Amino acid sequence: TADPLFCGCGDIMSGDDNNEDQRLKDLVCEMCALMYEKGWATGTGGGFSVRSGEKVYVAPSGVQKERIKPNEVYILDNDAQVVVDANEASSRPLKVSECTPLFFNAYTIANAQACLHSHSQNAVMATMLCGNEFRITNMEMIKGIRKGQSTESFGFYDTLVVPIIENTAREAELKDRMAAAMKAYPDACAVLVRRHGVYIWGPTWEKTKTMAECYDYLFEMYVKMKSIGMDPTMPPPNESDSANENENECKKAKSSISKAISSTK
Repeated sequence: TADPLFCGCGDIMSGDDNNEDQRLKDLVCEMCALMYEKGWATGTGGGFSVRSGEKVYVAPSGVQKERIKPNEVYILDNDAQVVVDANEASSRPLKVSECTPLFFNAYTIANAQACLHSHSQNAVMATMLCGNEFRITNMEMIKGIRKGQSTESFGFYDTLVVPIIENTAREAELKDRMAAAMKAYPDACAVLVRRHGVYIWGPTWEKTKTMAECYDYLFEMYVKMKSIGMDPTMPPPNESDSANENENECKKAKSSISKAISSTK
């Protein structure tokens, strides 16, 4: 059966323009509710934004994310100017998300179409165990992460790298640090914020959601591996041994072939 949370959102970019605003507002609300269920948006934290053409849809700030209504979603233009002020349609005072400048980093630098901000404990714990980068390799879920703006994805044997920036007193003040990290790590689709959370973006809302789930899985695995003394940045010893054995076998085979050719001359 269809997931009731996302009924009607699969064709979110199709249909007539008159209904697009409503569909995208619904999507923002549904994504925020999902984030709350996953523990990524507790205590009014976290947020979600999606872009379509000249419009950007953003959840309000400082409200319980699982209870946001469609008429409380802001609409901005591509210059981050408010087009539809949700505060005018709501029965409670609202303000546009504190995450907005960070969402626009994803739109302007990475040409993303959606951006998610998670306060996941897995992400926060990972930042407390790492230096300036999060690194992990030889994990199946790495394959769910795209390489920057390309259409390629990382492979199982690749090392996934996510930059980590230091937190600031105000969310909006992270804008320049996040932008610098994005430019320094063009293959990344995420930026971790130490003791705070993570920003994740993608070419569609579906891929952004998928990558957010993969990233969170990998952050959790990193923390668990560290807790039992395993190094998430290194391949398993048997993988290295197997690779060395294969290399040695290839060298032996080449040597045998060379000797066989020499003996026939």
